[in-house]
Amino acid sequence: MATDYILFLHGVNTREQREKRTYANQLIGHINRLIGDPYPESIPLYWGDVNIESEQELMSQIQHADSCWHQLWFQNTRQNTILHFMGDAALYISRSVGSKIVETLREQIEDRLKSQSQGDRLHLVTHSWGTFILFDILFAARWDDPTIPGHDSVMAIRSCFYGLEPNREEGIRIASIHTMASPIAIFSLLDIVKGENQALTPELTEQQAQQRATHDITPNLKQLVGNLSDKQDSNKLPWRNYLHPADPIAWPLNPLIYSLVDGLQRNIEIKDIISKLSFLESLMQPFSQKALVMLLYGGQAHESYLSSVQVAQEIVQTIQQTR
Repeated sequence: MATDYILFLHGVNTREQREKRTYANQLIGHINRLIGDPYPESIPLYWGDVNIESEQELMSQIQHADSCWHQLWFQNTRQNTILHFMGDAALYISRSVGSKIVETLREQIEDRLKSQSQGDRLHLVTHSWGTFILFDILFAARWDDPTIPGHDSVMAIRSCFYGLEPNREEGIRIASIHTMASPIAIFSLLDIVKGENQALTPELTEQQAQQRATHDITPNLKQLVGNLSDKQDSNKLPWRNYLHPADPIAWPLNPLIYSLVDGLQRNIEIKDIISKLSFLESLMQPFSQKALVMLLYGGQAHESYLSSVQVAQEIVQTIQQTR
Protein backbone atom coordinates (compact mmCIF):
# COMPACT_ATOMS: atom_id res chain seq x y z
CA MET A 1 0.00 0.00 0.00
CA ALA A 2 1.33 3.42 -0.97
CA THR A 3 2.30 5.82 1.82
CA ASP A 4 1.71 9.54 2.04
CA TYR A 5 4.64 11.55 3.42
CA ILE A 6 4.27 15.15 4.59
CA LEU A 7 7.51 17.15 4.63
CA PHE A 8 7.44 20.29 6.81
CA LEU A 9 9.99 23.11 6.67
CA HIS A 10 9.89 26.04 9.10
CA GLY A 11 10.78 29.68 8.55
CA VAL A 12 13.03 32.13 10.38
CA ASN A 13 13.29 32.65 14.14
CA THR A 14 12.66 29.01 15.02
CA ARG A 15 14.95 27.91 17.83
CA GLU A 16 14.58 24.53 19.55
CA GLN A 17 16.45 21.30 20.09
CA ARG A 18 16.95 19.49 16.81
CA GLU A 19 15.91 16.17 18.32
CA LYS A 20 12.48 17.54 19.28
CA ARG A 21 11.40 19.46 16.17
CA THR A 22 8.13 20.47 17.79
CA TYR A 23 7.27 23.48 15.63
CA ALA A 24 4.74 21.54 13.51
CA ASN A 25 3.28 19.38 16.29
CA GLN A 26 -0.07 21.16 16.49
CA LEU A 27 -0.62 21.06 12.74
CA ILE A 28 0.45 17.41 12.57
CA GLY A 29 -1.99 16.61 15.39
CA HIS A 30 -4.87 18.29 13.55
CA ILE A 31 -4.01 16.44 10.33
CA ASN A 32 -3.82 13.02 12.00
CA ARG A 33 -7.08 13.58 13.88
CA LEU A 34 -8.90 14.61 10.70
CA ILE A 35 -7.50 11.97 8.34
CA GLY A 36 -7.56 8.99 10.68
CA ASP A 37 -5.69 5.70 10.33
CA PRO A 38 -3.46 5.16 8.41
CA TYR A 39 -1.74 8.40 9.36
CA PRO A 40 0.61 10.06 6.89
CA GLU A 41 4.32 9.89 7.70
CA SER A 42 5.27 13.35 8.99
CA ILE A 43 8.80 14.63 8.33
CA PRO A 44 9.46 17.94 10.15
CA LEU A 45 12.82 19.20 8.93
CA TYR A 46 14.87 21.55 11.11
CA TRP A 47 17.66 24.01 10.32
CA GLY A 48 17.13 26.71 12.99
CA ASP A 49 20.27 25.94 15.01
CA VAL A 50 22.74 26.12 12.10
CA ASN A 51 23.06 29.91 12.33
CA ILE A 52 23.59 30.17 16.09
CA GLU A 53 27.40 30.23 15.96
CA SER A 54 27.45 32.99 13.33
CA GLU A 55 24.94 35.06 15.32
CA GLN A 56 26.97 34.70 18.50
CA GLU A 57 30.12 35.79 16.68
CA LEU A 58 28.31 38.86 15.36
CA MET A 59 27.00 39.85 18.79
CA SER A 60 30.45 39.45 20.38
CA GLN A 61 31.75 42.09 17.96
CA ILE A 62 28.70 44.37 18.19
CA GLN A 63 28.83 44.40 22.01
CA HIS A 64 32.54 45.22 22.13
CA ALA A 65 33.57 47.85 24.67
CA ASP A 66 34.35 50.32 21.87
CA SER A 67 30.92 49.87 20.29
CA CYS A 68 27.96 52.24 20.73
CA TRP A 69 25.67 49.24 21.29
CA HIS A 70 24.92 50.22 24.89
CA GLN A 71 23.41 53.51 23.68
CA LEU A 72 20.80 51.85 21.47
CA TRP A 73 17.16 51.29 22.40
CA PHE A 74 15.35 47.93 22.17
CA GLN A 75 18.51 45.86 22.64
CA ASN A 76 16.61 42.65 23.45
CA THR A 77 14.44 43.05 20.36
CA ARG A 78 17.47 43.75 18.19
CA GLN A 79 19.46 40.82 19.58
CA ASN A 80 16.68 38.28 19.50
CA THR A 81 13.70 38.96 17.23
CA ILE A 82 15.31 41.17 14.57
CA LEU A 83 18.61 39.28 14.45
CA HIS A 84 16.84 35.94 14.24
CA PHE A 85 14.48 37.11 11.50
CA MET A 86 16.90 39.03 9.31
CA GLY A 87 19.97 37.00 10.25
CA ASP A 88 18.38 33.70 9.22
CA ALA A 89 17.52 35.13 5.81
CA ALA A 90 20.88 36.82 5.23
CA LEU A 91 22.93 33.84 6.39
CA TYR A 92 21.08 31.38 4.16
CA ILE A 93 21.74 33.52 1.09
CA SER A 94 25.45 33.54 1.95
CA ARG A 95 27.36 30.69 0.35
CA SER A 96 29.14 29.44 3.49
CA VAL A 97 26.23 29.22 5.95
CA GLY A 98 23.75 28.39 3.20
CA SER A 99 25.77 25.30 2.35
CA LYS A 100 25.68 24.23 6.02
CA ILE A 101 21.90 24.48 6.04
CA VAL A 102 21.74 22.48 2.83
CA GLU A 103 23.95 19.78 4.36
CA THR A 104 21.83 19.39 7.50
CA LEU A 105 18.64 19.21 5.41
CA ARG A 106 20.25 16.60 3.16
CA GLU A 107 20.94 14.35 6.14
CA GLN A 108 17.35 14.62 7.36
CA ILE A 109 15.73 14.16 3.94
CA GLU A 110 17.83 11.15 3.00
CA ASP A 111 17.28 9.58 6.41
CA ARG A 112 13.49 9.82 6.19
CA LEU A 113 12.88 9.24 2.47
CA LYS A 114 15.40 6.51 1.74
CA SER A 115 12.85 3.79 2.48
CA GLN A 116 10.11 5.14 0.22
CA SER A 117 8.51 2.72 -2.23
CA GLN A 118 7.18 3.08 -5.73
CA GLY A 119 3.79 4.77 -5.66
CA ASP A 120 4.45 6.70 -2.44
CA ARG A 121 3.42 10.37 -2.46
CA LEU A 122 5.06 13.44 -0.95
CA HIS A 123 3.22 16.56 0.22
CA LEU A 124 5.33 19.68 0.81
CA VAL A 125 4.28 22.04 3.64
CA THR A 126 6.48 25.10 4.06
CA HIS A 127 6.18 28.18 6.25
CA SER A 128 7.50 31.64 5.39
CA TRP A 129 11.25 31.68 4.63
CA GLY A 130 11.19 27.88 4.61
CA THR A 131 9.39 28.14 1.26
CA PHE A 132 12.25 30.16 -0.20
CA ILE A 133 14.85 27.75 1.21
CA LEU A 134 13.18 24.63 -0.19
CA PHE A 135 12.45 26.18 -3.56
CA ASP A 136 15.98 27.56 -3.76
CA ILE A 137 17.44 24.12 -3.05
CA LEU A 138 15.18 22.34 -5.52
CA PHE A 139 15.17 24.85 -8.36
CA ALA A 140 17.77 27.67 -8.16
CA ALA A 141 20.67 27.63 -10.61
CA ARG A 142 23.12 29.00 -8.04
CA TRP A 143 23.84 25.44 -6.83
CA ASP A 144 24.62 23.98 -10.27
CA ASP A 145 28.37 24.71 -10.22
CA PRO A 146 30.06 21.46 -9.07
CA THR A 147 32.98 23.39 -7.55
CA ILE A 148 30.98 25.34 -4.94
CA PRO A 149 30.19 24.28 -1.33
CA GLY A 150 26.76 22.73 -1.10
CA HIS A 151 26.56 21.50 -4.69
CA ASP A 152 26.82 17.79 -3.84
CA SER A 153 24.23 18.08 -1.06
CA VAL A 154 21.78 19.94 -3.30
CA MET A 155 22.15 17.34 -6.05
CA ALA A 156 21.61 14.58 -3.47
CA ILE A 157 18.42 16.28 -2.25
CA ARG A 158 17.13 16.78 -5.79
CA SER A 159 17.79 13.10 -6.49
CA CYS A 160 15.18 12.26 -3.84
CA PHE A 161 12.44 13.99 -5.87
CA TYR A 162 10.94 12.53 -9.00
CA GLY A 163 11.10 14.86 -11.99
CA LEU A 164 14.27 16.75 -11.05
CA GLU A 165 17.77 16.33 -12.40
CA PRO A 166 20.19 14.66 -11.95
CA ASN A 167 17.94 11.56 -11.71
CA ARG A 168 14.57 12.70 -12.97
CA GLU A 169 13.13 9.19 -13.26
CA GLU A 170 13.89 8.31 -9.63
CA GLY A 171 12.68 9.48 -6.23
CA ILE A 172 9.35 10.16 -4.60
CA ARG A 173 6.65 12.00 -6.50
CA ILE A 174 5.42 15.35 -5.20
CA ALA A 175 1.64 15.02 -4.91
CA SER A 176 0.81 18.49 -3.54
CA ILE A 177 2.40 21.75 -2.40
CA HIS A 178 1.24 23.83 0.57
CA THR A 179 2.87 27.20 1.19
CA MET A 180 2.02 29.22 4.30
CA ALA A 181 2.90 32.92 4.59
CA SER A 182 4.89 32.60 1.41
CA PRO A 183 7.16 35.45 0.23
CA ILE A 184 8.07 33.81 -3.07
CA ALA A 185 5.83 36.19 -5.02
CA ILE A 186 8.42 38.86 -4.26
CA PHE A 187 11.23 36.60 -5.46
CA SER A 188 9.48 36.26 -8.81
CA LEU A 189 11.29 39.54 -9.51
CA LEU A 190 14.36 37.34 -9.97
CA ASP A 191 12.79 35.83 -13.09
CA ILE A 192 15.47 37.41 -15.23
CA VAL A 193 14.49 35.52 -18.37
CA LYS A 194 11.25 37.48 -18.55
CA GLY A 195 12.15 40.61 -16.64
CA GLU A 196 15.58 41.34 -18.12
CA ASN A 197 15.65 39.43 -21.36
CA GLN A 198 12.37 40.83 -22.62
CA ALA A 199 12.36 44.29 -21.11
CA LEU A 200 15.71 45.70 -20.01
CA THR A 201 18.32 44.03 -22.20
CA PRO A 202 16.62 42.29 -25.12
CA GLU A 203 20.01 41.36 -26.63
CA LEU A 204 20.40 38.55 -24.05
CA THR A 205 19.52 35.07 -25.23
CA GLU A 206 17.40 32.94 -22.90
CA GLN A 207 20.43 30.77 -22.05
CA GLN A 208 22.54 33.84 -21.19
CA ALA A 209 19.77 35.24 -19.03
CA GLN A 210 19.43 31.97 -17.12
CA GLN A 211 23.19 31.88 -16.50
CA ARG A 212 23.02 35.34 -14.95
CA ALA A 213 19.90 34.64 -12.92
CA THR A 214 21.53 32.41 -10.32
CA HIS A 215 18.60 32.73 -7.86
CA ASP A 216 15.88 32.31 -10.49
CA ILE A 217 13.73 29.27 -9.64
CA THR A 218 11.44 29.37 -12.66
CA PRO A 219 13.23 27.17 -15.28
CA ASN A 220 13.60 24.15 -12.98
CA LEU A 221 10.16 24.70 -11.45
CA LYS A 222 8.68 24.61 -14.93
CA GLN A 223 10.66 21.44 -15.68
CA LEU A 224 9.37 19.73 -12.53
CA VAL A 225 5.73 20.61 -13.27
CA GLY A 226 6.12 19.31 -16.80
CA ASN A 227 7.69 16.04 -15.66
CA LEU A 228 5.07 15.50 -12.96
CA SER A 229 2.28 16.03 -15.46
CA ASP A 230 3.64 13.11 -17.48
CA LYS A 231 3.55 10.95 -14.34
CA GLN A 232 0.11 12.01 -13.17
CA ASP A 233 -1.87 11.14 -16.27
CA SER A 234 -3.06 14.72 -16.87
CA ASN A 235 -4.13 15.36 -13.24
CA LYS A 236 -3.15 18.84 -12.08
CA LEU A 237 -0.58 19.30 -9.32
CA PRO A 238 -2.50 20.86 -6.38
CA TRP A 239 -0.85 23.95 -4.87
CA ARG A 240 -2.51 25.60 -1.87
CA ASN A 241 -1.18 28.96 -0.72
CA TYR A 242 -2.38 30.07 2.73
CA LEU A 243 -2.63 33.72 3.69
CA HIS A 244 -3.79 35.44 6.87
CA PRO A 245 -5.15 38.91 6.03
CA ALA A 246 -3.02 40.46 8.81
CA ASP A 247 0.22 38.72 7.82
CA PRO A 248 2.44 41.18 5.90
CA ILE A 249 4.76 38.39 4.70
CA ALA A 250 2.02 36.42 2.95
CA TRP A 251 1.48 37.21 -0.74
CA PRO A 252 -0.97 35.75 -3.30
CA LEU A 253 0.35 33.32 -5.92
CA ASN A 254 -2.66 33.10 -8.23
CA PRO A 255 -2.27 33.93 -11.12
CA LEU A 256 1.45 34.74 -10.67
CA ILE A 257 2.67 31.12 -10.73
CA TYR A 258 0.95 30.52 -14.05
CA SER A 259 3.05 33.28 -15.60
CA LEU A 260 6.23 31.70 -14.20
CA VAL A 261 5.44 28.26 -15.63
CA ASP A 262 3.87 29.58 -18.81
CA GLY A 263 2.36 26.93 -21.01
CA LEU A 264 1.77 24.58 -18.08
CA GLN A 265 -1.40 26.05 -16.59
CA ARG A 266 -3.19 22.87 -17.55
CA ASN A 267 -0.83 20.92 -15.26
CA ILE A 268 -0.90 22.95 -12.04
CA GLU A 269 -3.78 24.18 -9.87
CA ILE A 270 -3.08 27.19 -7.65
CA LYS A 271 -5.54 28.24 -4.94
CA ASP A 272 -4.98 31.13 -2.55
CA ILE A 273 -6.77 30.37 0.73
CA ILE A 274 -7.48 33.23 3.11
CA SER A 275 -7.63 32.39 6.82
CA LYS A 276 -11.01 32.74 8.45
CA LEU A 277 -11.04 35.61 10.90
CA SER A 278 -11.91 35.14 14.55
CA PHE A 279 -14.52 37.37 16.17
CA LEU A 280 -11.81 39.63 17.61
CA GLU A 281 -10.04 39.85 14.26
CA SER A 282 -13.26 40.80 12.50
CA LEU A 283 -13.64 43.70 14.95
CA MET A 284 -10.19 44.93 13.90
CA GLN A 285 -11.01 44.83 10.20
CA PRO A 286 -12.09 48.53 9.91
CA PHE A 287 -8.55 49.41 11.04
CA SER A 288 -6.83 46.79 8.87
CA GLN A 289 -4.81 49.32 6.84
CA LYS A 290 -3.28 51.00 9.89
CA ALA A 291 0.42 50.39 10.49
CA LEU A 292 -0.13 50.06 14.24
CA VAL A 293 -2.43 47.07 13.71
CA MET A 294 0.27 45.36 11.65
CA LEU A 295 2.88 45.97 14.36
CA LEU A 296 0.59 44.68 17.10
CA TYR A 297 -0.88 41.69 15.29
CA GLY A 298 1.29 40.92 12.25
CA GLY A 299 3.63 38.57 14.12
CA GLN A 300 0.79 36.58 15.66
CA ALA A 301 -0.92 36.29 12.29
CA HIS A 302 2.34 35.13 10.69
CA GLU A 303 2.64 32.21 13.14
CA SER A 304 -1.05 31.26 13.12
CA TYR A 305 -0.90 28.72 10.26
CA LEU A 306 1.02 26.10 12.26
CA SER A 307 -1.91 25.74 14.67
CA SER A 308 -4.73 26.27 12.17
CA VAL A 309 -7.47 23.67 11.83
CA GLN A 310 -8.47 25.28 8.53
CA VAL A 311 -4.99 24.66 7.09
CA ALA A 312 -5.08 21.07 8.35
CA GLN A 313 -8.48 20.51 6.71
CA GLU A 314 -7.19 21.73 3.35
CA ILE A 315 -4.09 19.52 3.59
CA VAL A 316 -6.18 16.47 4.48
CA GLN A 317 -8.63 17.14 1.67
CA THR A 318 -5.76 17.38 -0.81
CA ILE A 319 -4.17 14.17 0.45
CA GLN A 320 -7.47 12.32 0.09
CA GLN A 321 -7.96 13.66 -3.43
CA THR A 322 -4.48 12.65 -4.56
CA ARG A 323 -4.91 9.15 -3.19
